Amino acid sequence: MKTLTKAEEQIMQILWNLKEGVVKDVVERFEEPRPAYTTVATVLKVLENKEFVSCRKIGNTNLFSPAISKKEYARNRFSLFLQDYFGGSFPKLATFFAKENNLSMEELEEMMRITEKELKKDNEKE
Repeated sequence: MKTLTKAEEQIMQILWNLKEGVVKDVVERFEEPRPAYTTVATVLKVLENKEFVSCRKIGNTNLFSPAISKKEYARNRFSLFLQDYFGGSFPKLATFFAKENNLSMEELEEMMRITEKELKKDNEKE
């Protein structure tokens, strides 16, 4: 999967929230100062070419929607991050996170409980 530029990711975040929209809808979701309409339209076309966004014509208007889910993109980005910075080792990532955030033993144990609970939920769904 290709990676997104910062501008592309901003637009994808908006589209994931909107579910679908026209260029004007996307522009209106930006904080001031908003990017130009033509800039957003260009980035949406790039996203369509990268197959992150699908577009359907309704009259003279293009309606854009995400072609991949936010979860799918996040999973891919996290996998790349884990591989690039921690050699694919989640324990190394967790250790780094714990050290950088000066987590207490209680906080680490709470993370483990939450993780176990989430994994059990996921296993029950399968």
